Amino acid sequence: MLLVQNIRLSRILRNTWQVDLIMIVSCVAAYLIREFLIAHHLDIPAIIPTVLGTAIAFFIGFNNNQAYDRWWEARKVWGGLVNDSRSWARGLIHYVDPTDVQLARTMVFRHIGFLYALKASLRGETHNFRAEYLTAEDETAISSHTNLHNAILALQSRDLQTLARNKSIDSFRFIELNEMLVRFTDGMGMSERIKNTVFPTTYSYLTKVFIWLFVVSFTLVISQSMGVWSIFMGWIIGFVFVSTQINGMSLVNPFENNSASIPLNSITRTIEINLLQMLGEENVPAPVKPINEEYIL
Repeated sequence: MLLVQNIRLSRILRNTWQVDLIMIVSCVAAYLIREFLIAHHLDIPAIIPTVLGTAIAFFIGFNNNQAYDRWWEARKVWGGLVNDSRSWARGLIHYVDPTDVQLARTMVFRHIGFLYALKASLRGETHNFRAEYLTAEDETAISSHTNLHNAILALQSRDLQTLARNKSIDSFRFIELNEMLVRFTDGMGMSERIKNTVFPTTYSYLTKVFIWLFVVSFTLVISQSMGVWSIFMGWIIGFVFVSTQINGMSLVNPFENNSASIPLNSITRTIEINLLQMLGEENVPAPVKPINEEYIL
């Protein structure tokens, strides 16, 4: 997630340089074709880039709106996980009878393991989760599962039932804590849905094709009056469209490990710190630091 208001031009160019080269080559080719092949035979009507520009605006607008909706939904899901995680730990620490306090602490630690397992799954790092928050019995119980975070929630449900059976919590507290488990499941499912739902590739593909056609036709039209400078102007106008489109597409996969994604590392670390401090632990990790004071993962 970006932390600064102004984005460095170098970052933009790193994201667009390949497309920029293609556009420059296209503009040069369009200028040479206009200058040496069709200059004395026909004039390219200005209506062509005008219509293409309008179509591109619609496609880019749709793409960016849908991409931001995905990003914002993912951020709301993880914001909910932050709040419910604190409530979950607070309930287990203060509601459970002292006779089962060790089991309650184990369930709080296990929840941290659940969050790291979910984060690792969303980012494709299935072997990079904080197993130290799970007991040896927990690791054995989930070892045969492909969905580790779902298996961890099943263990939480089992132990919550144990607390109720031991009368360490009353029925009202049991229902309250169980509802939190349901919300964790909902947040897990919504995150998986966002990650596994492929954005319609036709929109992205057609947008790229339209931008290329627009750059070529625009260069052909303005070369009639600007000459060789039409190459530069064609690239500049194309750069605006390409940058806007790439900016929107960077939000399509909000759980990717890039500067525009949801800061899962920071969010899970924040929850980890909060829960460990609520447990009175002394060995608490430091918050995740920004990269180059520009963004946080």
